[in-house]
Amino acid sequence: MTEIVSEASSSLVAGAPIAVIDIGSNSVRLVVYERLSRSPTPIFNEKASCGLGREVLTTGRLNADAVEKALITLRRFRVLCDRMGVGQLYVLATAAARDASNGPEFIAACTQICRTEVELLSGKREAQLSALGVLSGVHHANGVVGDLGGGSLELADVHGQRIGAGVTFPLGGLALQDTSGRSLKKAEKIVKDVLAKEPHLEHLKGRTFYAVGGTWRALARLHMFQRGYPLHVMHGYVIPAREAQEFCRLVLRVPIDTLSRIDTVAEARRPLLAYGALVLEHLIRVGKPANIFISAQGVREGLLYELLSAEEKPADPLIAATAELNKVRSRSPAHGWELIEWTDRFMAHSGIDESVEEKRLRHAACLLADISWRAHPDYRGEQSLNLIAHAAFIGVDHPGRAFLALAIYYRHAGLVDEDLSPRIRELVSARLLDRARILGAAMRVAYIISAAMPGTLPVTPMLVEKGRLVLHLKDDLALLGSDRVASRMRTLARLIGREYVLATD
Repeated sequence: MTEIVSEASSSLVAGAPIAVIDIGSNSVRLVVYERLSRSPTPIFNEKASCGLGREVLTTGRLNADAVEKALITLRRFRVLCDRMGVGQLYVLATAAARDASNGPEFIAACTQICRTEVELLSGKREAQLSALGVLSGVHHANGVVGDLGGGSLELADVHGQRIGAGVTFPLGGLALQDTSGRSLKKAEKIVKDVLAKEPHLEHLKGRTFYAVGGTWRALARLHMFQRGYPLHVMHGYVIPAREAQEFCRLVLRVPIDTLSRIDTVAEARRPLLAYGALVLEHLIRVGKPANIFISAQGVREGLLYELLSAEEKPADPLIAATAELNKVRSRSPAHGWELIEWTDRFMAHSGIDESVEEKRLRHAACLLADISWRAHPDYRGEQSLNLIAHAAFIGVDHPGRAFLALAIYYRHAGLVDEDLSPRIRELVSARLLDRARILGAAMRVAYIISAAMPGTLPVTPMLVEKGRLVLHLKDDLALLGSDRVASRMRTLARLIGREYVLATD
């Protein structure tokens, strides 16, 4: 009889799950993460559109129906947290609750239901957490973070690990809809007046604008599907500023329901798209950024990042994420780390130019090299490509993500492109595609001599010596040499313009 296992062996057992409830002006969301880590993995994510911020700026109060819906949602979320064994629950409340006269009463009810203290965020605190969220998920961020919620817009400058003082404005979609009487013309005047001579926009020229918030993500999703973009991953989606501005003008010019692919946006979100487009268009026109970077990391992830120790915060989030996948899905996690060192030596002797970022991506790819070993051999390449291309990685842009997927595809399938989507290849430069092919070919040599087990690669270096690609198989390891090894060496040697040698003495 098959034994029933109560816990998944693929989980990283390191304490109870951690959860964050975000009581926003438009929606109330629960995200449960597997654990607190440098690259937290969501294991549950649900939201309810409650509209708490609707009419707050004109009535001064939270709407009774919205409050009731929010409290019902929180009761459900609390039960879910209990059923999932959440160890620590953090509850955040934003603009609607802080601006309403009956906000304190609402917060008290939330506290009782959630059985934990609710942190009512000030505008500056919300801007800080949004900026921390971007820093946690973007490698070497440099620009301005803008978090557009239902009730407010927060801006904060980021450069490396430095965060400037944050500011907040009542320019959320619901707030603009309320104060303008649903007139886009009046809303445009409000936006212009509020953001006139804002210092954050003066410092944005030529840099990146990091767009956070559901409305901007919905706009980006619409843009992504309209252009037939091949990778449906929101975090790291980049739109050139000029193109984003033109798209915002399109959204403002025509009725929302007539837009191509509007079906990809939830109906509850559609009425706010024009207000989000209005704010973004003004930010681009005044600030003149180079690009718009869509960040799926915001206040919630910023809070988790803030909870990390001083030792954990500087860690590379991409390496942290790929190391975790390596740990739970590879035959031998140690092999992935040995593969990093083995390819380090190969690259150092190969004469192939490699940037710091390319080296970082190569290390991540090595940790992912064996994560699809349980799949049927004929489908390991395809499964690896799909899994890696769409994984919940942070700290990597879309070209980098495509490089990782391609390298592991080539590692399993060989340098065969017939079954490979040409759209994925379009995401990488010719240089990155060449590096992915070289790395995939090198991994194929590493696998055939090590069987993805530790202990072999450290004593079987592959180096370029005297203009030749040499694989050293000394003493009893000489028996590892075979026609298949020679064939894979020959393929790699051709890619780098060398002859190959199996050195067995």
